[in-house]
Amino acid sequence: MSIGLIALLDDIVGLAKVAAASLDDVSAQAAKAGAKAAGVVIDDAAVTPRYVVGFSASRELPIVGKIALGSLKNKLLYLLPAALLLSFAAPWAITPLLMIGGAYLCYEGSEKVFEALFPHGAHRHEAAVGDAVQSAQSFEDEKVNSAIKTDFILSAEIMAITLGTVSEASPWMQALVLAVVGIGITAVVYGGVALIVKADDAGLALAANNRPVSSLLNRGEDAPTGTDRALSPLTQGFGRGLVRAMPVLMRILSIVGTAAMVWVGGGIIVHGLEGYGFAGLGHAIHDVAVAAAHAAPAFSGAVEWLVTAAASGIVGLVLGVALIPLAHYVLVPLTKAVRGGNRKAEKHPI
Repeated sequence: MSIGLIALLDDIVGLAKVAAASLDDVSAQAAKAGAKAAGVVIDDAAVTPRYVVGFSASRELPIVGKIALGSLKNKLLYLLPAALLLSFAAPWAITPLLMIGGAYLCYEGSEKVFEALFPHGAHRHEAAVGDAVQSAQSFEDEKVNSAIKTDFILSAEIMAITLGTVSEASPWMQALVLAVVGIGITAVVYGGVALIVKADDAGLALAANNRPVSSLLNRGEDAPTGTDRALSPLTQGFGRGLVRAMPVLMRILSIVGTAAMVWVGGGIIVHGLEGYGFAGLGHAIHDVAVAAAHAAPAFSGAVEWLVTAAASGIVGLVLGVALIPLAHYVLVPLTKAVRGGNRKAEKHPI
């Protein structure tokens, strides 16, 4: 009995060691994949705040929460099983699907550029697409849905990079790493976005608070203490600076977010073409980026990344501009026709 029990305990300890080693392996693989996907993560963080611009302060965090929940659903419910299925059954389909998503990002980003450069033409385009007078709720829902669609493409790129990192691992290891990366990146991105969009409210609170130490320590004194009087000019000044800086930061993030959609989309297209044997464009971009990096050796890494992003952005912008009339004259009428047919079918069922 005692020998059998000792053997059983020894087996349990052995299993525990294997499980611990597996968890360590998952953590290491997830960290490696997350580092490779860092560029797309930065793009995701830059894109998202622009969807919160124009809403009241009370709606900012709920909107970020809705987008974050949609992002988790994208990664865990749709992309994770789809990635595993495609890698097993149809690995050839991953690249064209990513390229379709990249083209959508190019279209979305180029449409924002078109709207900024030609506001009257953009309004006519929106009217043709079917925008009507919207309630506040429908406007919010549209923004959230648009953000989740954009997140889907960026998340697909993140999951594809992650899957490529662990392509030699077992299916359960791939699933665990994809889940860890998906949850971790979502928490980092949308936690950061929540901090960004609420920073102005924090600034207002600091600017109005003449008892920074007492309020922090939950002291109920009405009059500021000596420490409060000494520190309040600094905290109030910081708060006022934060309030003034946030609108500028949000505008910058909106611009960067639009640019990110174009350069990520263009980058996906360029890499996809390389996978199909059309490597000339990718090689040309790489050569230009390397030459620029050699010209500035002190900042070679940053220069190479900037030139690559700029060149990918030009590719994405050209493609996106070409897709605008296609969407306007082909896809939108086709969508309206399908919706009209569905409504007629609902009114007159067979």
